[in-house]
Amino acid sequence: MKVVIANISHIKYAEIICDTIKESAKVRGTGIAERTPEYVSKKISTGDAIIALENDKFAGFCYIETWDNKSFVVNSGLIVHPDFRNQGLAKKIKTKILEYSKEKYPEAKIFGITTGLAVLKINYELGYQPVTFSELTTDEAFWNGCKTCKNYDVLLRTEKKMCLCTGMLYDPKHVKLVKEHKYNSKTLNRLKRIKQALFLKKKTK
Repeated sequence: MKVVIANISHIKYAEIICDTIKESAKVRGTGIAERTPEYVSKKISTGDAIIALENDKFAGFCYIETWDNKSFVVNSGLIVHPDFRNQGLAKKIKTKILEYSKEKYPEAKIFGITTGLAVLKINYELGYQPVTFSELTTDEAFWNGCKTCKNYDVLLRTEKKMCLCTGMLYDPKHVKLVKEHKYNSKTLNRLKRIKQALFLKKKTK
C-alpha cells in the first residue's frame, strides 16, 4: 500500500473517487457535499491531494483547499474504498495530508468539518481540537460547498453558526500534545446525538 501526493497520472481515478464518496454517504445515511470528477481532477493535477493505492487499485483519497488568502487550509473529501476499510488507512491518509498541508502552508490553520465519529477520533489524535464554526473560515465559497449536503437547511437555520457536522481545528502555533489529552468518544457521540435531536426535530415541525 502506498500513500502519496497525487499527480496527473492519477486523474484516471477521479470518477471512482467521486462514486465511492457518494456511495459511502448513502450507506451511512449522513450528509456529505458532493464532488465532481472535474473538481477532483483539478485537485489532483495541481498537487493538492493525497491518494492511496494498492498496486494500481484505488484505496483512498483526500484533498486540500485554501481559504481567506491561504490563512486557512481544509483537508476535505476523505474517503477509503470499502475493500480497504478497517485497516487503519484513513489515519494514514489524514496523517500524510496534515504533514503535507503544514509543509505547503506553514502559517495556515488547518481544519475540517465532519459528522463521522471515526474521523473525529483520528483528527483528535492528530492534534485537532473541536471548535465552533465562528473559528473557521468566513469565506462564503467554502460554505456554499455545503449546498449539496442534505443537512444544508440546518446550517441555514443556525445562520451558519453550527450544524450536524463538528468543526475541528489544527493550529500549528497552539497545537497541544496529544499525549496530554485522552480522546473521549462518549462525549463527542453525545454531542452528535444532541445535535441530531435538536436540529432534526425542528426540521420535522
